[in-house]
Amino acid sequence: MVTGQMRAFVRRYPAVRHATRQLRIRLPQGLGGVSRDRRPPRQRSFSLRLPRRAGSPTAGPDTLQVSAPGGFWMAKKLQRGGLANYEPETLACFLAALEHARSGAVLDIGSNVGVYSTLAAARSQRPTYAFEPTPAIAAAARAVAVRNNLPVRVVELALSSHSGTGPLFLSATSDASNSLARGFRPGVGRLPVRLETLSHWQEAEGVCPSILKLDTETTEPDVIAGGLEVLRRFRPWVFCEVLPGWGVEERLMALLEPLEYRWYQLCGHPPYRPRPTITGNSPDPTQRMWLFAPTTLPEGVWDTARAWRRAIDACTPLAGQTAE
Repeated sequence: MVTGQMRAFVRRYPAVRHATRQLRIRLPQGLGGVSRDRRPPRQRSFSLRLPRRAGSPTAGPDTLQVSAPGGFWMAKKLQRGGLANYEPETLACFLAALEHARSGAVLDIGSNVGVYSTLAAARSQRPTYAFEPTPAIAAAARAVAVRNNLPVRVVELALSSHSGTGPLFLSATSDASNSLARGFRPGVGRLPVRLETLSHWQEAEGVCPSILKLDTETTEPDVIAGGLEVLRRFRPWVFCEVLPGWGVEERLMALLEPLEYRWYQLCGHPPYRPRPTITGNSPDPTQRMWLFAPTTLPEGVWDTARAWRRAIDACTPLAGQTAE
């Protein structure tokens, strides 16, 4: 009875469940520890195959050397499935945008370990910035860029609708779900982080953005609100996650409609058609990314995206690296 009550208590409170899991990882199995085959490694190091489109320049590495703490969700997913199993629809369109969007910088906002920013640096000559407010994850992103000699500048702050400091709520579900939004996921704590608006940061740095990727766990409208002057002046392409149930859709449309942006849901295979509304609902719940375009897309962009998708589908895990 006591054991059952303890298990129910642990399941009910995410912070307790998280702490219990961390404790069991460190205990011998005979004392209730997690079995060896289920324990994450202390450090996860592997090679990640990168796509190369047929006919594209041969510059840049064919693989990315990744090393990150063993419990990081993103590193685990990439090691197990490769890029072929991580947002391939969006990655293909993102790589096509690197070729078709006007010259300018790439901003990977909510970068985690830097999948989009490292791809941009590996497959283009564009200035590239990765924004990640969680210190440990930002350190991992910086280490990946340095190890692969890629010119990615990691910016350790959270972009929002105002400047100052604020709490980042740490998720019990996954380190990839940390958010400025209270209650987005069951939490295990919070830490103060520096906040800045995109417009203020751009003015201070003198960067000319042409491609933005936003994945900030339901605070994407706040990033847009703090960067309206950037969108008006530079008209960047915006790749944005849209999750249902948090009022994100309505806020995004209210912000983007006056700027005459068009929106495309990146679900299935291209070509994609402009949608009359933005919705968090998707035929495939693993595909939540949208493209917000300032003008009619250039001719040939979907052909380029299809070619990149074929290249990404070949980016499966390298032999001998699928296990933890």
